Amino acid sequence: MSELIFYDLKHVASMSPSLSVQVAREMGRRIVSGAYQVGTLIDDENALAERFQVSRVVIRDAVKILVGKGLLDVRRGIGTRVRPRSQWVLLDDDVLAWHLSTPPNSEFLKQLMDMRVALEPKAARWAAERGTEEDLAVIADCVQQMRNAVSSVDRFVIADARFHQAVLKAAHNEFLSAMEGVIYSALLMSIHVSNQTPLDNESSVPFHNEVCKAIVARDADLAEQLTRTLLSDASERLDSRLG
Repeated sequence: MSELIFYDLKHVASMSPSLSVQVAREMGRRIVSGAYQVGTLIDDENALAERFQVSRVVIRDAVKILVGKGLLDVRRGIGTRVRPRSQWVLLDDDVLAWHLSTPPNSEFLKQLMDMRVALEPKAARWAAERGTEEDLAVIADCVQQMRNAVSSVDRFVIADARFHQAVLKAAHNEFLSAMEGVIYSALLMSIHVSNQTPLDNESSVPFHNEVCKAIVARDADLAEQLTRTLLSDASERLDSRLG
């Protein structure tokens, strides 16, 4: 479910993907999850075509997609090997989304949280300084959506993600917008791990509300400071859940 939310937040077209894209996504999930381990050779075209019940041409195109994302390396006479994580295009939307369909990786989650801490406080500052009145109204509405969704873990995940999406957009920074996939991935993954009950949801709403009030009041210093506090709380709850 989180992977679908990620694509929705990124406004990826909802039309059915081609067979090669569908196969690439399934193979990509297996690579990211470790089912296809780094450094190992995957099955040949014939075996993959039989497994996924598609033609060899579809498999060939799917492999090309994964080569482009840095996940696979094709060598004539040797085969197709899973590349080291250091060579993956980690900022690719699909690679980020596929992590959402795998069991939580604590180290990867912590690195994503590091990125949130580096980016989001500044986004809140810029939202307070540059956001239009319409931007600020959207942020305030997102807080209300969070209040309305506290009883449902799934609905709350969506409402929380939309709050942070609204703050990013209000910052009006193209480079920050280009990094939004990292923030969505970190947010969806961490909320899924740390907010397990309606009580967890309810306790996080006041933090978001305080950030919202600071942004609406155009208090950039306070908005930045409160966002750091919000992320510190999220990191603590995440560490607690991960043990």
